[in-house]
Amino acid sequence: MAKPSQRRRSSIKKEFNEKELQDLRTAFELIDSNQDGRINPDEFKIMLKNLGIELEDEKIEDLIRSASHAGIEVIDENEFLTWIKHIQDLRPESKSEDDDSKELMEAFRVFDLDNNGYITRDELRTAMEKIGEPVTEVQLTEFITLADTDKDGRINYEEFARLLS
Repeated sequence: MAKPSQRRRSSIKKEFNEKELQDLRTAFELIDSNQDGRINPDEFKIMLKNLGIELEDEKIEDLIRSASHAGIEVIDENEFLTWIKHIQDLRPESKSEDDDSKELMEAFRVFDLDNNGYITRDELRTAMEKIGEPVTEVQLTEFITLADTDKDGRINYEEFARLLS
């Protein structure tokens, strides 16, 4: 039984480039607040609420069950990746570059709490806590290391945009 799972795992990961896969793994880890390697309805509900999306518990449970290969109320990383790929396939491709830039700038401003053009480690931690996704010191270090290409200890807009584009 382990072999089909391994095939599914490797095939879904081939659907994404390395950057997309890394970003999706980071997203999964942020949603998986108890770090058990699975997303449950409560964790998913917190993420949706942080995005301003309010759904009934039953709808959230249905969404998670539909993403689960076993039809249960938890999904692992591979099921998450499969689900995201399905969602990507549903979206229209005609999004303008201006819309993307505007959304990216809005996202940057969420983290740049003092509006000085940089996201510091403390701002990142505070912003994540405000949206209900506290992060560990290790996660902060990983994110800063990944994003901070000029190695000044903070993330400017260009670095943020490059990371998320």
